[in-house]
Amino acid sequence: MGAGHCFWILYLACLCSASLGNNAKINFREKEKKVLDQILGQGKYDARIRPSGINGTDGPAIVRVNIFVRSISKIDDVTMEYSVQLTFREQWLDERLKFDDIGGRLKYLTLTEANRVWMPDLFFSNEKEGHFHNIIMPNVYIRIFPYGSVLYSIRISLTLACPMNLKLYPLDRQVCSLRMASYGWTTADLVFLWKEGDPVQVVKNLHLPRFTLEKFLTDYCNSKTNTGEYSCLKVDLLFKREFSYYLIQIYIPCCMLVIVSWVSFWLDQGAVPARVSLGVTTLLTMATQTSGINASLPPVSYTKAIDVWTGVCLTFVFGALLEFALVNYASRSATNKYDLHRENMKKKRREVEQASLDAASDLLDTDSNATFAMKPLVRHPGDPLALEKLRQCEIHMAPPKRPNCCRTWLSKFPTSHCSRSKRIDVISRITFPLVFALFNLVYWSTYLFREEEEN
Repeated sequence: MGAGHCFWILYLACLCSASLGNNAKINFREKEKKVLDQILGQGKYDARIRPSGINGTDGPAIVRVNIFVRSISKIDDVTMEYSVQLTFREQWLDERLKFDDIGGRLKYLTLTEANRVWMPDLFFSNEKEGHFHNIIMPNVYIRIFPYGSVLYSIRISLTLACPMNLKLYPLDRQVCSLRMASYGWTTADLVFLWKEGDPVQVVKNLHLPRFTLEKFLTDYCNSKTNTGEYSCLKVDLLFKREFSYYLIQIYIPCCMLVIVSWVSFWLDQGAVPARVSLGVTTLLTMATQTSGINASLPPVSYTKAIDVWTGVCLTFVFGALLEFALVNYASRSATNKYDLHRENMKKKRREVEQASLDAASDLLDTDSNATFAMKPLVRHPGDPLALEKLRQCEIHMAPPKRPNCCRTWLSKFPTSHCSRSKRIDVISRITFPLVFALFNLVYWSTYLFREEEEN
C-alpha cells in the first residue's frame, strides 16, 4: 500500500471521529433535555407542594441561606434607612428532583424560571423598597444537582429600615439589621438556617462616605404571632461614623466662631460700632451653623451630643455680646457718677468759701478797732492746704478693704472713671477661654468614654 493510500485512510478516520464527537455532544444536550422533562414534566412535579423533611420524613423543610454584600450605597440619618445591593442564595433538598448524572458528566441542571420548582416564601421584614436586576438578562438562576439539592441565587437591591439612636451623634455607632423570615410557612413546615462557614460575605473594597463597617453578626429571630411561629434570620451590621468629616465641618468652625467673638474684649470700650457688629455677626453665623446642622438630622425628642456642643458655643458667643453691653453700661454709669461727684465737690467748695467769708466778716465787725492782724479761723478756699485736707477727708471716707490677690492684681489698672469697665474686659479675657477649655475637657471625656462603655 502506498503512502497516498495511508494518508486518505487517516483523513477519513479523523472525519469519522469528529462527526461522532459532534453527535455525542448533541446527544448529551438531548439527554439533558430529557432529564428536565422527566423531573419537571407535566403531571410529574407539583411546585405547590413543599419538599419532605430530613431523610424523607414529614418534618419541616430545611433551607440554608447565605448572602454576599456587594455594596452599601447610603446610610440616611433623616429617614433612618440604608440601601444595600447583595447576592442572595438559598439551598434546600427536594428528593423529587433527583436524576441520573450520566456517569458524573451532568453536574447540574440550570433553570432561569423560578416558578417551575417549589420556592421558599422568604421575605425581608424590614424592607422599604426593593427591585431585581434585569440587565441584560434577569440576574437569577436555579441549579438542580443530581441528588436533588436546589440552589437559588439572585441579585437584588434593597432599601431597609434602620432605627437609629442619635444621642451620641456624631460620635456614635449604629447597628442596622437585615431580617429575613417566612411569610406563610410556619416552623412546622419550613425552617431557615444560616449556611455553615461564612454565611455572610462582604466585598473587600466596600466604601462608605461617612461610615465604616466594623463587623457583622448573624443570628436567629423567630417570631410568634396568632397564626403560629415563623422562622427568621438576621444579620446585624455595625457601622462606625467617621468623625473626621464632622471635626472639619462642624467642630473646628464652631471653635473659630467662639474665639472670634472674644476679639471684642481687646477692642477699646469706646469702639461701639466695631464691638456691636462683631458680636452680632458671630451670633448670626453661629445660629446659621446650628440651623444647618439640625436640618440634616431628624427631629428627635432627646438631646444629641452635637446639640450640647452647638448650644454651648452659641451661649459663649451670646455671652460675649452681653459682656459688651455690661461694659458699656458700666462705663456710662461710671461717667455719670464722676460728673455727679464733680458737681458735689464744686458745691461743697462753694459752701466752704461762703462760710469762710461769713466768719471773716463777723470777726471784723466784732473787733473793728484791733491794731494787729488776726489769722482767720478758716483758711481761704483758694488755699492749697485747705484743698489738700479736703481731698484727704474724702479718701478716708471710704471703708477699708482687706487685701487679697485678686484685688491686688486689679489694682494695677488705672482708677479713672473707666476703670470698672476696663476691669470687666480684662476679667473676660481670662474667664471666657478658661471656661471654654473646661467645657471641652468635660465634653470630650464624657462622650468618648460613654461611647466606649456602650460598645
